[in-house]
Amino acid sequence: MKLRVSKHTAAKSANRLKKKIRIRKTVNGTAERPRLCVFRSSKHIYAQVVNDDKHQTILTVSSIKLDQKLDGKSMAKLVGKTIAEASLKKGIKAVVFDRNGFIYHGRVQSLADGAREGGLSF
Repeated sequence: MKLRVSKHTAAKSANRLKKKIRIRKTVNGTAERPRLCVFRSSKHIYAQVVNDDKHQTILTVSSIKLDQKLDGKSMAKLVGKTIAEASLKKGIKAVVFDRNGFIYHGRVQSLADGAREGGLSF
């Protein structure tokens, strides 16, 4: 069985990757201020705190790990609060937000709002 991808879907994916490359030229995580990277799939949302100087992922949280049944924006906000709490436990108070080529709207914005409510500053 062959999976068919429409031209529109391929173009959207290619455009997001172009935006991602442009964003990553300016957004860089350090030990003092690591990068909060967000990935959004059709069902789940993932967040990572990354130190780009050492090429090291400090911590990660996803909607899969939380095992709760919520709608998209509520789940994204919960993931943001969870990653903020885990970051504060590790002594990280400030991060640089990397939206990973996604538009700052909807679930990505809810995750950022949840992280700010949890105590992270960016």
